[in-house]
Amino acid sequence: MKDEKYVSIPELAKILGLSRIAVYRRVKKGQIEAVRIGRNYAIPRRIIAPLIGAELTDEHKRQLDRAVRRTIREYGEVLIKLGGE
Repeated sequence: MKDEKYVSIPELAKILGLSRIAVYRRVKKGQIEAVRIGRNYAIPRRIIAPLIGAELTDEHKRQLDRAVRRTIREYGEVLIKLGGE
C-alpha cells in the first residue's frame, strides 16, 4: 500500500476516521480531489497529508493566523483571566 499512488474511498475514510459516505460526499462536492475510474474513485496519496493537517499550505496558514488574531481580539481579556487561574 505504501508504494501505491492512489487510495480508495474506504481507505481514505479509515485514515481520516470518517464514514465512507462522508468521504464520498466530499469527493462528489469537489472538496476532495479524486479521479473517477469506472464506478469507483481513486484519491491521489499526495492530498492525504493536507487533509490530516500534516502539511499546511500557505493559504491554510493565513486562515489560521486570521482566526487566532480574531480570537485574541474578541476574547483576549477572558483568555488572560483564564490563564491566571
